[in-house]
Amino acid sequence: MTRGPQPKPNAIRRNKHPHAQELTAGAQPGRELPRGLGIKTAGAKRFWKTWAEAPQTATWIETDWAELEITTKLVDALYQGDLRHAGEIRQRTAKWGATTEDRSRLRMRIEDQDQDQDQDADQAPAEAYDLDEELFRLLSEEQQDS
Repeated sequence: MTRGPQPKPNAIRRNKHPHAQELTAGAQPGRELPRGLGIKTAGAKRFWKTWAEAPQTATWIETDWAELEITTKLVDALYQGDLRHAGEIRQRTAKWGATTEDRSRLRMRIEDQDQDQDQDADQAPAEAYDLDEELFRLLSEEQQDS
């Protein structure tokens, strides 16, 4: 048994949170991966490209980009076999709104993409194959070490 009055059938939330963000879908211009970071793996380069062009970066300031640089170094170490960084990477990307749940918690909403962009997402980029090969190699080495 619930307490209080029964909600109206057409109830609509009318109060908007003051810090809610509404972002437009689509790639941002982003930034180039700094050569000084010394990133070696295709997975870390893909990580940088994905986040540098994400809708969230439209509101980023210099300190956010510095965090992305540090996190990309951690991702590079992860792809080189240092798996202890996985938890730290997950925590850092959650603060940027990596998953639907993260964006919901951050009150971040991204407008729907056009159909043209959905069709482009169906086609796997050439870099994805390099990433798959790299992951396969990493996992094969790990099993051989055991």
